[in-house]
Amino acid sequence: MRNEQLMAMVGLFWIVEGDVYVGAKPSGLAPGVRLSTEGVVALGDRQSGLYPWQDVHAVTVTGVPVKSLRRQAGVVKDLAVSTVMNLALPVFSGGSDESPATMTVRVASSGGEHELTVYGAAAVGYSPAEVDLSHALLSRLTKGAATMATTLAAMSQWGRAWEGGTPRQAERERLLREWVG
Repeated sequence: MRNEQLMAMVGLFWIVEGDVYVGAKPSGLAPGVRLSTEGVVALGDRQSGLYPWQDVHAVTVTGVPVKSLRRQAGVVKDLAVSTVMNLALPVFSGGSDESPATMTVRVASSGGEHELTVYGAAAVGYSPAEVDLSHALLSRLTKGAATMATTLAAMSQWGRAWEGGTPRQAERERLLREWVG
């Protein structure tokens, strides 16, 4: 059995073996969204449920942290402060009080619009190209059962075969373009 540490972030998607998540894979009661062949699966405390693909008209993600020089500098600064505090005060619990960035996954279905929360997986944000390609891929998933099934199958197959962690940005963008078609 493969170690679950073998996962990869590709655009707004977190792929672990054959499972595809929007944002980070949730653990415990943390909120999350998994994309399955049955539909969009809301996970976590206060947002469980299944939205079948045949009822889903659109899936969008808002509040996406976009990579910027300022965001990258902030992450480095927080790491430096945390390191100094850990060295100076060994009992310091470490890290900042900030939670990971959250994003909102909006699922428009015949039953109405549903807002689901997920955590972002990219520490310094997502590249603008990956955000755009990820939105195009989410749109593709709502174009019909055959398109959704082949797209999710390609993503899952890649996740089961990939063993190298998160690929570099150029490879992530290439994969997203391939899956968008």
